[in-house]
Amino acid sequence: MEFGLFVQGYVGKRAKTDPLAEHRALMEETEYVIQADKSGFKYAWASEHHFLEEYSHLSANDVFLGYLAHATERIHLGSGIFNPLAQVNHPVKVAEKVAMLDHLSQGRFEFGSGRGAGSHEILGFLPGITDMDHTKEIWEETIAEFPKMWLQEEYEGFHGKHWQLPPRKVLPKPYGASHPAMWYAAGSPSSYAMAARKGLGVLGFSVQKVSDMEWVLEQYKTAIRDAEPIGDFVNDNVMVTSTAICAETHEKAVEIAVHGGLNYLQSLVFRYHDTFPRPEGIPEWPEVLPDYTEEIIELLIAEELMICGDPDEVTRQCKRWEQAGADQLSFGLPIGISYADTLNTIRLIGEHVIPRIDTDPVHRTSRFRGSASA
Repeated sequence: MEFGLFVQGYVGKRAKTDPLAEHRALMEETEYVIQADKSGFKYAWASEHHFLEEYSHLSANDVFLGYLAHATERIHLGSGIFNPLAQVNHPVKVAEKVAMLDHLSQGRFEFGSGRGAGSHEILGFLPGITDMDHTKEIWEETIAEFPKMWLQEEYEGFHGKHWQLPPRKVLPKPYGASHPAMWYAAGSPSSYAMAARKGLGVLGFSVQKVSDMEWVLEQYKTAIRDAEPIGDFVNDNVMVTSTAICAETHEKAVEIAVHGGLNYLQSLVFRYHDTFPRPEGIPEWPEVLPDYTEEIIELLIAEELMICGDPDEVTRQCKRWEQAGADQLSFGLPIGISYADTLNTIRLIGEHVIPRIDTDPVHRTSRFRGSASA
């Protein structure tokens, strides 16, 4: 199993007391990715969200990733996601951004796509729609066009229901052979199987606990055997996300978690991701979950809903995800945890956890570039 980091420009409550909170959040998250690069993580994923106050201010993630392409050396940089709906980003502009980032990172870019977080975001670009599944139709129409734009010397053009383009040369072409690995941000079990049939990797932001992984992954791995890839190759790969806090002792890790504002983050998740099934006990916004106590943190650890502890404990918790079949585990690091504690988590995981689980120096699930360094 490989390891990644997930960043999204999470500002949280601190904007109420710090006028530079937004700036600090964005700049600190660049430092987290740079440290992850040094610590042996293989992936860093940057979200694209719009209008999601406090929860995510990382709207121009192509700019963010362009900066990181220069600031890092080996870590793969992924869009988690680029939104290719024509009403949000014209597909040709998305294809151009992907290829440009592929060059700037020298083949380290990974193209994740999706349809937006929920009604607040989607209705900003598609006012008046009543069925959030309408975006699926637009995404389905678009996604198979990207490999054509990258691989055809002159793109044959497209005339669809939601966007059109006459034949044009889409430039630049991707770096080296083929094109970046393609992923889809899945929000439901049926989406995993759909992505598999298209030969796409899955960004599994919706998987909450290890026990959820096994049956969802079974659907994906079964479907991908008969994949008809829309791209140049099959990206047989499922990534899942989890909050992670690692400290020198169990007690210190739990203390950090208690003061990390994780209850507020979880409340914001379901404030904006209103297309996700709402678990029992999650209140309707503006009501939020109560502050987490040590007892709640210990329960979340026991229920495998978060990764938290000393390096040996975190290693055991990560191995549970590996045993469940995850190809990649990416960690979300909310702003409620201090800058120093977050960097320490990344360093400790890089020093003590990753070497025990990810023993392959090559990105085994990425495209073949003719070089082990890819």
